[in-house]
Amino acid sequence: MNVPNDETTEMHVERLLGRALNSFDLPDALVERLDSALAHASSLHSSHHSAALHRVTYRHTYLLADGSSLSLWELVHNTGRDGREQHELYTDETDVRLAASRLPIGRSGPDVELDVDLDADLELLGALLTLPTAPAPVVYVPDDSADHARRVLRRAENPDRPGEAVAARLRGAFAHHIKQVFGRQCGVAGKDAGFALYEHAFLLMDGSEMSVWEVEHTATPDGRHMCEVYEDEHTAREAMERRARVRGRVR
Repeated sequence: MNVPNDETTEMHVERLLGRALNSFDLPDALVERLDSALAHASSLHSSHHSAALHRVTYRHTYLLADGSSLSLWELVHNTGRDGREQHELYTDETDVRLAASRLPIGRSGPDVELDVDLDADLELLGALLTLPTAPAPVVYVPDDSADHARRVLRRAENPDRPGEAVAARLRGAFAHHIKQVFGRQCGVAGKDAGFALYEHAFLLMDGSEMSVWEVEHTATPDGRHMCEVYEDEHTAREAMERRARVRGRVR
């Protein structure tokens, strides 16, 4: 069974249902549950090969968004016209065994039966979910980006905000992207205060990229909204911690 290396679980489900001759027999409720599948693992369960028949059975196990698991049994055989491969899906191992037994075996030895370990499948699914994923590429939008950079720097009230060197580079910005990377309410000096951290990423005319980090908060004596801008994320987070007055409160 050839499976594309970059196939997502959603693509896998679509391919599985799309090629099965009897997918219309599957309960609608089961198909709806598959829409929430987060990860999947496939394992070979049994195989039979003779001059007349090639037949294999696979177990496909899915981890769903509600934490439960679901399995489908796939029977693949070459009984189509001109020996073409056919696919059938079943929700129960007994049903797939019965369907397999009805296929013409011809002269051959016994089936090769393999152990199917559901716990191992679920362990693999858990590993798939914990694998680090590549960060999504930044999508820059050309939208008067140099003026956006100017406005971000102008509203900064912190004395250690980026200086003229940064401002000069950002005058060459022609596209930008804004992402909120943190937001939380917490208590400061007995009052509620809100903190938010934004990354303003810019694409410059020379092809380089740079970011400035904006802290918005209400940890001021009168509770008013205040903006601070820093050249790197670490410094911005340290500034939030100082404002919160409890190191480690803002993470």
